[in-house]
Amino acid sequence: MINEKCVRVSISGRVQGVGYRAWMAKRAVDLDLRGWVRNCSDGRVEAVLLGPADTIDAMIELCRRGPRLSSVTNVEISPVANEDWPDFSVRPTA
Repeated sequence: MINEKCVRVSISGRVQGVGYRAWMAKRAVDLDLRGWVRNCSDGRVEAVLLGPADTIDAMIELCRRGPRLSSVTNVEISPVANEDWPDFSVRPTA
C-alpha cells in the first residue's frame, strides 16, 4: 500500500499488569493497523505497527497516554522492515 509506515514502538513506565497489551490491540484493530504487541522481560511493552502513516502517528499518540491504569514515561519509535503482517496480534512475553 502506498504511504504505509512500519515502526517499532517501545513503551516504558507502568505498562505491565495494567491491560496495556489488550488496550493497544483493541486500538490497533479499531484503526485497521497490522503488526503485534508484547510485554518485554525488562518491564517495557514493545509493538510493531504497520499501516497508513497518519494512522500510525495517531496510534503513537495514543500509546503516549495508554490505558487508564498505566503511567507512560517514555515512547521510543524506530523504523523497521515491513514484514506485511496480515492482522494485529498479541505475542508472548519476550
